[in-house]
Amino acid sequence: MRDRRTELATRLRSPDAFRKLTYRALFVLSLIVATGAAVRLSSSGLGCPTWPRCYGKVYPPLQTHALIEFGNRVLSGIIGIGCGLTAVVAFTRRPFRRDLAILAVLLPIGIIAQAVLGGYTVRENLAPGFVMSHFLLSMVILIPAFALAWRATYEPGSRPRATDRTMVWLVRALAPLTAITIFAGTAATAAGPHSGGTVGQHVKRLTFKGSDTLEWVVHQHASLAVLLGVVTLGAWLLKRKRGVSPDPFEPLTVLALLLAAQGLVGSVQYELKLPGEIVWVHVILATANWICVLWAIAAEGRLVPRSATVPEQERPPAGRSLKSLQEA
Repeated sequence: MRDRRTELATRLRSPDAFRKLTYRALFVLSLIVATGAAVRLSSSGLGCPTWPRCYGKVYPPLQTHALIEFGNRVLSGIIGIGCGLTAVVAFTRRPFRRDLAILAVLLPIGIIAQAVLGGYTVRENLAPGFVMSHFLLSMVILIPAFALAWRATYEPGSRPRATDRTMVWLVRALAPLTAITIFAGTAATAAGPHSGGTVGQHVKRLTFKGSDTLEWVVHQHASLAVLLGVVTLGAWLLKRKRGVSPDPFEPLTVLALLLAAQGLVGSVQYELKLPGEIVWVHVILATANWICVLWAIAAEGRLVPRSATVPEQERPPAGRSLKSLQEA
């Protein structure tokens, strides 16, 4: 019995087991973005107008909006516990890696920060700035979550440094551009019809341009999205010019397809006057786009110092597929 327990403990502390755990953490942290958006788009943002309790109790009343909002709180708590366990496992992993431990600790810290911000968001009656920050913090948390999964996939020094400075910096430029585009998207939602509250609940909206605020923000968001698509296509074409063979699972290819789908969904939701269901799909695609941008940046690799020289045969591949990552 002792031998079996020792074998199980050794297996749980193995790099492969930890790698699988990090991908699960990345998935559930992406999932909570979807459920949070569902709370808002179902007008359940103030289903529990008090925090951390619901109507002053530890359980919600049997009302649809209260159950939806409180259910999201419970799910966030469960995910927070899972992220805490991931951090603990990071310290028990053998061999121990300091970089993985630091990244893993950031996940439960991010969940705690998200919970506190969520509480203030409810107490401020879903004020636009708080709601936007709540979503943007979710995107920030996904950065260490992805970095943790990516680093856990490779041993230190196993991937050669990149030498194509133009390609690397062009792909890196996608991150701030995507972040600004997502920020504009949150502003569009904050100015749109989905306040997160039900009829009769007073929820502030963005109105810095009066009745034209929504129209103006939507056009800025659309312009940024087009620019993001153009830059992504330019990076994709440059990679082809560099002689890299097309791969349907290469990150830039996946990103280009996701952006095309995002543009189509955005156009449809605008023409249909922003129905909640399609806006929810738009949010899911935005999250997927953000993760794909992080993937593209990681796949390009770290640049060698300008003073260093790297033999041709040691130059890194342009990217890796999701399938190959899972098999690594």
